[in-house]
This record gives sequence, C-alpha cells and structure tokens, in this order.
Amino acid sequence: MTFEQTLHRLEEIVRELERNDLDLDKALLFFEEGIGHLRAASTALTVVDARVQQLVEAADGSFSVTELSV
Repeated sequence: MTFEQTLHRLEEIVRELERNDLDLDKALLFFEEGIGHLRAASTALTVVDARVQQLVEAADGSFSVTELSV
C-alpha cells in the first residue's frame, strides 16, 4: 500500500468512527486498523525524512550525501 493509499484509508476510517450509529465492536476494529495504518505512515515519513536529511546543498549549489548520526 502506498503512503497516499494509507492516508486515504485512514480518512475513511475516521469517517466511519465519526458515525453515530457505529457499534462498539465495529468501532474497535476500525480503531485497531487505523493504528496499524498510522504506524505504517509514521514509519514511511521517518524513512523519507532521513533520506531528505542526507541530501545537503552546498553553497555553490552542488549536492552531497552525508551520513546521519542516529
């Protein structure tokens, strides 16, 4: 599942959870699914953030890749 698909599914889950007629068992299932998607999206963002941090633009406009100290 792509990042965009994950976000779309999270939006669908939120809409379902906002319904007034949703029973507790179904709400819990949506919540659990949402937590899984949220973790996946968070991990994807962390990976992208690390990749962006590696790319550093020098004053002359050139780019270099630097090692991250984690």
